Amino acid sequence: MNLAGRGDGFAQFWRERHLCTLTTVRPDGTAHVVPVGATLDPETGIARVITSGGSRKAVLVAQGATKVALCQVDGRRWSTLEGEAVVRREPEQVADAERRYTARYRPPRPNPERVVLEIRVTRVLGNV
Repeated sequence: MNLAGRGDGFAQFWRERHLCTLTTVRPDGTAHVVPVGATLDPETGIARVITSGGSRKAVLVAQGATKVALCQVDGRRWSTLEGEAVVRREPEQVADAERRYTARYRPPRPNPERVVLEIRVTRVLGNV
């Protein structure tokens, strides 16, 4: 999904420094919602979340809970990206996600267990 057509306001909102929430679904059907830092590439429609490979969110996605929602809110402005997630462990994928994270937030702390949750956006909700 090419999100570039959603306009500059949308792209800018996803470049501003905001914390997000990531929602995955546990095997019992309940929601697992956690705060995360995330980046979005509007041209490719890919959002990325860096995390430890043993984190619950990474384990859930690796076990097949691939339908996720990534949301950020700033006052009355909000955006939710729904999509399909995969776990990426390749060093070049992790390094790319770390560069993107650094550009939006700050350099992440060292973590040799780091993986990337790569989310292919399939639906956008919100008012930006």
